[in-house]
Amino acid sequence: MNLILQNWKRYLSVNDFQKNGVAILDFGSQYTQLIARRVREQNVYSQIFSAETPISIVMESQPAAIILSGGPSSVYEEDAPTLDPYILDSDLPILGICYGLHLLAQHHGGVVESIGQGEYGFSEIIAENKSGLLSGISSPSQVWMSHGDRVKQLPKGWQTLAYSTNDIVAAMANDDQSRVATQFHPEVAHTAEGENILRNFLFEIANCSPTWTAGNFIQEQIELIRKQVGDGKVLVGVSGGVDSSVVAALLHKAIGDQSTAVLIDHGLMRKDEAKQCVISLSDGLGINIHKFDESEL
Repeated sequence: MNLILQNWKRYLSVNDFQKNGVAILDFGSQYTQLIARRVREQNVYSQIFSAETPISIVMESQPAAIILSGGPSSVYEEDAPTLDPYILDSDLPILGICYGLHLLAQHHGGVVESIGQGEYGFSEIIAENKSGLLSGISSPSQVWMSHGDRVKQLPKGWQTLAYSTNDIVAAMANDDQSRVATQFHPEVAHTAEGENILRNFLFEIANCSPTWTAGNFIQEQIELIRKQVGDGKVLVGVSGGVDSSVVAALLHKAIGDQSTAVLIDHGLMRKDEAKQCVISLSDGLGINIHKFDESEL
């Protein structure tokens, strides 16, 4: 399967439903995958890139906006993760979250400092500007914080959109709100109005296209598999779990009997589980699957 997927990034740039989506740069946040999920829940395509990805590769998918994830580092540290500076100077709207906020502040001339102790868990923000990113958001509003640094001085030409009840800059933006950032995490469920904040960024600021669905993903993978396999054969190991079964199903849908699935009964599965799995995949989905009983070994 690695061979099938190794050129996926190059393939992604040709699909219409992926254009005008969001490129997410990952700085090590535990929530990066969740950011991507929240974006896709709005039917907007999202793709995660490592932080150091050059702008030329990011732009191949023709995104409408960029999101900078959070992360455990501090921007003033010598070995702090950074990114291609041309990304921050591009014309694309950018949303920075937590560490992403600090990156934007530092890059544009602001000052970020340690607050001596972290701010973790529930907090409330007080909105100072309820247009753009915070349009329609109540004040105060419950959010989820997870940081040890703060913006001491805003960049020139930037404004505070909201403060936390601990008097820390909770959201900021440049004059036209093409660059916006939150100290809190709008992607987590604990932020009461996080979905609205993300929607404001995606549709009011970035004009993203809500054209992506799970069905798009399935069709995309089928086309990619067919392109990579051609006339070849594929052997896929099935464990009885969800992940390998989905792979086997996608392969069968894409290339039919060119794909052969194999399940090894190693003797540590539940009673009759291997048999039931084969029947479900074979009779239910038509997958070309074979079971081998090696439980005596």
